[in-house]
Amino acid sequence: MSHRSGSAAGAAGVGEAAAAGRAEGRARLSHKPQWGVHAACSPFAAPLPRVGERPWPGVPGEMASMLAGLLMLWPLVLLLCDPAASIEFPKGFDRTNLLQPPEFTEQPDKKIVIFPNDEATLKCEATGNPPVKFRWTRDGREFDPEQVLGMTQWNGRGTLNITTNNGNTPTKFHGRYRCYASNILGTAMSSESQIIAESAPQWPKEKVAPIAVEEGTHTVLPCNPPESAVPPKIYWLNNKIEHITKDDRVTMGQDGNLYFANVQMKDSRPDYICNAHFQGPRIIIQKEPIELKVFPTNSFSNQKPMLIVPDKMPNTYEAKQGEPLVLECIVAGLPTPTVEWIHMNRLKLSDRVVLENSNKTLRIPSVEEDDDGEYQCIAHNDHGTIRHSYYVTVEAAPYWIKEPESEIFAPGENVRLNCDVDGQPKPEVSWRINGIPLEEVMPDPRRKVVPGALILNQVQPNDTAVIQCEAHNKHGSLLANAYILIVRLPAEILTPDGLVYNVVENQTATLHCETFGAPRPTVNWLTEGMYSIMEDYRSFLFTNGTLQLEKVQREDAGNFTCFAENDQNNVSIVAHLFVKGATQFEVEPTNTEGEKGGHVTFHCKVVFDDTIAGPGLEWHRKGQLVKESADNDKYFINDTSLTITDLDYSDQGIYTCRAWTALDSVEKSAKLWVYGNPGPVSNLELSEQQDWQVKLTWTPGDDHNRPIKEYTVFCDESNFGQGKMEKLTTVPGNQPWATLHLSPFRKYNFYVKARNDHGDSPLNSHPVSYVTNPAAPKRNPSDVKGKGNETTNMIIAWTPLPRREWNAPMLKYLVQWRPRNHEQWNTVEVERPPVVVTDTPVFSPYEIKVQAQNGFGKGPEPHTTLGYSGEGVPEAVPENMGIMVINSTTIKISWTLLHRQKIFGHLRGFKIYYSNFGTMAEHSHRQVYLHPHPHGDLEIEGDVSQVTLGGFRPWSRYRLQMSVLNGQAEGPRNEALEFNTPEGVPSPPASFHLDCISDTALKLEWTPPKFPNGKLLRYKLAFQQANQTANQTALESTSYSISAEHNDFNLTDLAPHTPYKLYLWAETSVGPGEPFVLEEHAMRESVNLSFMNISLGETGKNYTTIVWTPRPNQRDVEIKVHLMSKTDKESWRTVGDASSSQGSFSIADLQPGKQYRVRLVKAHRTGEDQTIWETEVETSGVVPEDFQKSFAAEGWFIGFVSAIVLLILVLVLLCFIKRSKGGKYSVKDKEDTQVDSEARPMKDETFGEYRSLESDNEEKPFTSSQPSLNGEIKALGSDDSLADYGGSVDVQFNEDGSFIGQYSGQKGKEGGGNDSSGATSPTNVVTALE
Repeated sequence: MSHRSGSAAGAAGVGEAAAAGRAEGRARLSHKPQWGVHAACSPFAAPLPRVGERPWPGVPGEMASMLAGLLMLWPLVLLLCDPAASIEFPKGFDRTNLLQPPEFTEQPDKKIVIFPNDEATLKCEATGNPPVKFRWTRDGREFDPEQVLGMTQWNGRGTLNITTNNGNTPTKFHGRYRCYASNILGTAMSSESQIIAESAPQWPKEKVAPIAVEEGTHTVLPCNPPESAVPPKIYWLNNKIEHITKDDRVTMGQDGNLYFANVQMKDSRPDYICNAHFQGPRIIIQKEPIELKVFPTNSFSNQKPMLIVPDKMPNTYEAKQGEPLVLECIVAGLPTPTVEWIHMNRLKLSDRVVLENSNKTLRIPSVEEDDDGEYQCIAHNDHGTIRHSYYVTVEAAPYWIKEPESEIFAPGENVRLNCDVDGQPKPEVSWRINGIPLEEVMPDPRRKVVPGALILNQVQPNDTAVIQCEAHNKHGSLLANAYILIVRLPAEILTPDGLVYNVVENQTATLHCETFGAPRPTVNWLTEGMYSIMEDYRSFLFTNGTLQLEKVQREDAGNFTCFAENDQNNVSIVAHLFVKGATQFEVEPTNTEGEKGGHVTFHCKVVFDDTIAGPGLEWHRKGQLVKESADNDKYFINDTSLTITDLDYSDQGIYTCRAWTALDSVEKSAKLWVYGNPGPVSNLELSEQQDWQVKLTWTPGDDHNRPIKEYTVFCDESNFGQGKMEKLTTVPGNQPWATLHLSPFRKYNFYVKARNDHGDSPLNSHPVSYVTNPAAPKRNPSDVKGKGNETTNMIIAWTPLPRREWNAPMLKYLVQWRPRNHEQWNTVEVERPPVVVTDTPVFSPYEIKVQAQNGFGKGPEPHTTLGYSGEGVPEAVPENMGIMVINSTTIKISWTLLHRQKIFGHLRGFKIYYSNFGTMAEHSHRQVYLHPHPHGDLEIEGDVSQVTLGGFRPWSRYRLQMSVLNGQAEGPRNEALEFNTPEGVPSPPASFHLDCISDTALKLEWTPPKFPNGKLLRYKLAFQQANQTANQTALESTSYSISAEHNDFNLTDLAPHTPYKLYLWAETSVGPGEPFVLEEHAMRESVNLSFMNISLGETGKNYTTIVWTPRPNQRDVEIKVHLMSKTDKESWRTVGDASSSQGSFSIADLQPGKQYRVRLVKAHRTGEDQTIWETEVETSGVVPEDFQKSFAAEGWFIGFVSAIVLLILVLVLLCFIKRSKGGKYSVKDKEDTQVDSEARPMKDETFGEYRSLESDNEEKPFTSSQPSLNGEIKALGSDDSLADYGGSVDVQFNEDGSFIGQYSGQKGKEGGGNDSSGATSPTNVVTALE
């Protein structure tokens, strides 16, 4: 029954182990800690029968089957019974009295070479408690170092000193040594150290024969140094101790020999000396000099490369991992071959490969596993190539995967001592305990060797030992010592008693109870009622004694007691738990989006428990704290919100509001999307390339949270486009490619721009280029014309194709012409227009063709154009001219053209000449020829037979003539006709002025209209207050009729201090003209009172006088006199009133020697003051002492006078110097004068010519512009055509005799006129007639 119970307990233990594994090291709600898992494994270790024993008696069948089942479960039990971790001593634990097995601090070197008169040290140092003792073995046998002559052991330590002087031969120390360190707890064993004894190296005496070779052949100078456990360094020197030069031709091999790929005459010398440097004995020995004799040859025989080293093929090489690898490839040949290396399994050599000796030596300083494979050297010259392969395999001495470590355990634990090694070939592993092979140690069922480890179950204090793990293969061995120390320690609680834990509700409370002891103490927690907290499903107990209580509530607050005990004692502490209210969100941040450059705000409001200290709130993005900065206004943060300004795409992301107290923290996140123009596209590529068509693809850029609507492809063309950006095509936003149709002979750079609802992306920064092939022109030149500039020629001109349409580097034009209705074409090939055809009849028609062609073909078949040779002077004149007066400013002219054959060219139009003989009043007084009057001309374009002209001056007499115009010249004028224009309404008065007489009266003056346009009958004056709306009835009720002979009027009974608007117009028998409107407040500055000859009169010590002469219309105007003392810095003050009629005013009570300012001021009727005149005056006499200041005593005054005197002296000196040198430059002055006299007439003449043209224009008012009343500006004689108007054209003159518009009926022009009649309205042309 006891075995059955043990089995059940074992099964339970297995279950507990599995549960413990799933809990990741936590013991869940159990009074038994995780240590119980290892204890549960003990029934499997103790009751199992040993090999050779019978099963348990009394249960032959059942127990046998149970035994079989247990044997099957044994590997699982071992797997589940994980070894315990080593005891970790708490910080500050006193380990002074704790026992410790031996542990090496220094061990002897694995290989030591000694020479005569040399010294060597075998190190062996170890620590332990109690102190350790040392012993040595040699070749496996223990010996006493003190009994060996020349060998001493340090007092109390294990290190040995070996000396080979005083007759001690090194060979007697030859052997393998091992050191042992022991105390009562165990024995540590050092790694084995081999001592190799050598005598001093010497070169055997030999007679070296000279080496004779023919020039151009190869040779080898041998070195063959004495062998040694430590290879020497070889140097080749001459008898002057100078290094023999090595290069790509001369090389020293790894064997020390000197190799010549081909010898030259300069290589002949008798002193090639090989020197060997042995670093162990610290000596250098040299070989006998070798003489090299090179015989010249009359004919060099070039040699292909020949391999010297290595001397066998192929070569297999074993490299040891971590050690250097050296491969050689020394070749001979003429010329000297070059050498290169390749790795047959790689594209290129490893970066760790170093090439030396002109690439003849390949070195890897530290070999790694992947350096194996085939290495091939290739030597070549002009006559051939050879190859040699090295097959490298990489092996390794044993090395640690997991090295055993010394550890301390408690009784009853399971121990796993790792010893995991690797190497190539695979090392063999052996174990020792206290230096004794495991096979020789008494067997123990609790001890088991598994691959890579030694396992000890249920260890006890007497299991304390030093265990050795040793691994070896053919490349070496590896040894490690590790002790296991089994100790018993009383239970301790390291956590202080009475700790207070503050947590918030629904949080996890963690109460600490860190324990220490061996065996490890068991831990239990009790509530205030002494109930085990382990019965609460929310509790977890960790193996370190810490209690975790999940989702605590307010009622969980209170005192908790931790009990810890092991087999030696028990201890306890109390922990105090307080539960607070949790921090909660009242308003959480929400996802939002914002426009680039705009701003967004995240809101976050949190509720805290007032009893918890240290509440706070902050914002994070990408793990970084978001905070305001004094340098910019990017972020604005307050208690409940975060505002982000000047949004950029980099601001997009997740923003987290984090609130915390001293006990808890909560956080909520929201995402920000920033939308805006899309980002640029990238990775432009061309595919499906044809002659003039290509497919362009690209990678879309960031859409910045708005879908791409379309892509636009642009290009700049460098052959002809001069970098100007052009649009090629547009494709939908879901199509990142476009097929482009291109023009020949272009160099394109393509760009792509994306567009979304917000705007356009920038162009891509890296364009893709494409060059198209040349081709024949796709079209012919346009605007082909044939026209003569003389009567005997025809000039063929056209608009050349722009260079971008040449489709090739060069372009020519094939020009053909023939008289109309002829069969034979005349042909010429030119590079540019024009082509001049000579000896042509006057104005004859020609058929013309112009075709573009280049080196790749001709353009399409050209169209035929009709041209004409040069035109002659017309002889036809307009006949049957008639004039019909339409109104006072407009007439209608009609004519016929009977002899069209005499035009001798294209009818371009007609020219009208006019002369104004003055008004009817001047004509009636026979003054028409006494004064010059306006005259000029006007061109009428097109084949028309009548025209309406406007803008004539009413009540005037005119004379008209006409002539015919063709493209070349003007014909003779026809017979002149005269006509009179009737009266019209007058223009506004030429000027209109007002002045204030009093607060209720105005003085008005004006001048007659510049253009009366008839006999003036009267003037009409009307007025109204300026703030009133114009009303015709109101104006008529306040109007005055004034005789035409009067030019002034006094307006009385006005409202004081009120501005008025005044209307004045003239009338003829036809009616009133346009009024002159004068606003009193707007004209105030222009109607200021002004006197004639105003000045200062007599001025004395205490008075001054102002005198003036009033204007005739400014008498009896009241004025005020103001005075201000500049000396005393006074303000203006009134000193008296005067009338404009007085003519003078005296100011008294002034003070002598002072400066004043005086002014005359008029009080305007509107209440404002207007300054009439202002000046300065200074009284005579001396300023009283109270006011006088002595300028002469002022420092600045003295300095100023001194500066003036100095300046005068400098000027006088300069004048004297110039006069003394003047005679030397008389010729130069004359030359300058002549140049100036020649230059000025040219300049004046040029200016005079310009002025004469301007004067001519003034004499021809129809060809110069003058302003019209309607404000339009248009020069007569412009290029507007009348050819579109059929048989009638209307032109109108202004009332001042100028045209006030273009021709009526002109397409796209606006017409207008005064008092016009007929079917069409004349168009204004603004050109003065005078």
